Amino acid sequence: MSKGTLIEQVRAAKTKAAQIFSKVAGVNGVGITRLDEGYGLKVNLSSPPEQSELLPTEVDGIPAAVEVIGSVVKRAV
Repeated sequence: MSKGTLIEQVRAAKTKAAQIFSKVAGVNGVGITRLDEGYGLKVNLSSPPEQSELLPTEVDGIPAAVEVIGSVVKRAV
């Protein structure tokens, strides 16, 4: 993707990213993040993928930052 990825382009890629990443890893969130030169996808995983699974680094030309954050649980107030 060219410099300065527009946020509208990233929003359009979120649904597709969730579908792609859910096939290879435990996804518990897909969002938007600021990158050095614009915006990109932020994909949160509940556990690391198998070593044999290659995760995409972009979806429809939009860069994807992947982070293993563990399970998401509701916190007590």
